[in-house]
Amino acid sequence: MNKPLIDSLTQLLGADGLSDREADRALFSEDIWAKGELADFVISPRTTEQLAEAVRVAHRAKIRLNPRGGGMSYTKGYTPDRDGVAMLDLSQMTDIIEINEADMTVTVQAGVTWAQLYDALSAKGLRTPFWGPLSGLTSTIGGGLSQNNAFFGAGAHGPSTDSVTSLTVVLADGTIVRTGTAASEKGKPFWRQYGPDLTGLFLSDAGSFGYKAEATLRLIPLPTHEDHASFEFDDASSWSKAMAEMGRLGFACELFGFDPNLQVVRMTRASLASDFKTLGNVVTKAKGGLLRGIKDGAKVVLSGRSFMDDAAYSLHWMVEGYSEGEVAGKMRRLKEIVSRHAGREIENSIPKIMRTNPFGPLNSILGPQGERWVPIHGIVPMGDGPACVAAMDAMFATMKPELDKHDIVTGYLLTTLSTNGFLVEPVFIWPEEIHPIHEQTVEPGVLKRAKRFEANPEATALVTQARQNVMDIFTDFGAAHFQIGRTYPYHDNMSEEAKSVLEGIKALLDPDGLVNAGALGLNRA
Repeated sequence: MNKPLIDSLTQLLGADGLSDREADRALFSEDIWAKGELADFVISPRTTEQLAEAVRVAHRAKIRLNPRGGGMSYTKGYTPDRDGVAMLDLSQMTDIIEINEADMTVTVQAGVTWAQLYDALSAKGLRTPFWGPLSGLTSTIGGGLSQNNAFFGAGAHGPSTDSVTSLTVVLADGTIVRTGTAASEKGKPFWRQYGPDLTGLFLSDAGSFGYKAEATLRLIPLPTHEDHASFEFDDASSWSKAMAEMGRLGFACELFGFDPNLQVVRMTRASLASDFKTLGNVVTKAKGGLLRGIKDGAKVVLSGRSFMDDAAYSLHWMVEGYSEGEVAGKMRRLKEIVSRHAGREIENSIPKIMRTNPFGPLNSILGPQGERWVPIHGIVPMGDGPACVAAMDAMFATMKPELDKHDIVTGYLLTTLSTNGFLVEPVFIWPEEIHPIHEQTVEPGVLKRAKRFEANPEATALVTQARQNVMDIFTDFGAAHFQIGRTYPYHDNMSEEAKSVLEGIKALLDPDGLVNAGALGLNRA
């Protein structure tokens, strides 16, 4: 251990800003999917200035720093892949710097969570267009912009990176760079497209080009009206084709579906009607007033789980707007599409509850009995979505005997990104021991009831192979991926010309390969 370096960083950050305890090093060196090499230490700055100076100190000592936000990666997004790596914990940078209602922008530190931001903005009748992933209770905005996010608002407004106007980034040597209009001498961070898009360079970069310190996002007025619907289908073909046709309109702010296996998993986790906190939120948070909320809550109680008991492939969506007429018109058009594809309407409790409880506890990073859980995903062109789903079904059918032998449950989620992205996310649930990150993230009461499994390397090896089979299918469809990390074949699948540009940018910004080395397939161990 480099004692002069530790002393310098401790003096800069304070005693609570650096930890070399083995338990902390181990926790910060793993993600939901895998354990990395044990980090040398963990540093936790609280300001942009502290971050920049800590990076300068580490850079002079040639210490590799891997940035970590909320820790929700499942692609080795920040896990060390070699010795001599320290973890840069950005989750302590939690200030909302400015809510500018005149310019319709909000500027936050990288460690602000999506839930924290949503609460602060909704109190003022505002929102970002994209407003969070399902893991938004823990996921940070800096981490989300490094990895990119799907879900709330994405069907109409695209993923998280599409809502960004400007970034403040700390480069490998501690240099602070501001992007967009904030890069000009007197500019505010209100606009992204001023010359070449330097903001985009640092988005979806897996944290490999620089350390995000601050981000500015666009604002919109908080929609005043919303409605929800759920339908079921007998087969994957009609289900996925309906979703693609609906997605092309961009009417649904969230449009998502579950295959039968994932549906069963969701229903096993908990009864929709039994969580009284959830029910209370349905009643009190419904747009349209208390009477509407009471009616919605009554429907949830009456439906319970029964409305999904015989469901096959389900499709759910939320529509929002600024008048009843706007919402009703969008709902009418979407229901017409579903009807043409033989969808049958069912009770809309799932989207209703997700809207009133968008950022729940992250208990779903374990299976319903306490099993390990991991997803993998790809984004294909909207028109290729149904064919991609069919290819996944065929692959899983071939693997089914072996998966069943090892008690591995598979399923998948579908969702859309604006009018042109079709996201397919297979998930795997299997009996396997859990890691400290699960112990820290899952609620204690849920952990107490969870079954504890022994190490199961054979099953995990099969999950690894199945994940690779999924990625091979995505590669055949020319898919894109969020949170590329050290898992998706981003670098390997690029043309030689594109690789040359990518590697040139990395060499310019990080010539010593110290920033999240190995991410994006760059500076691999």
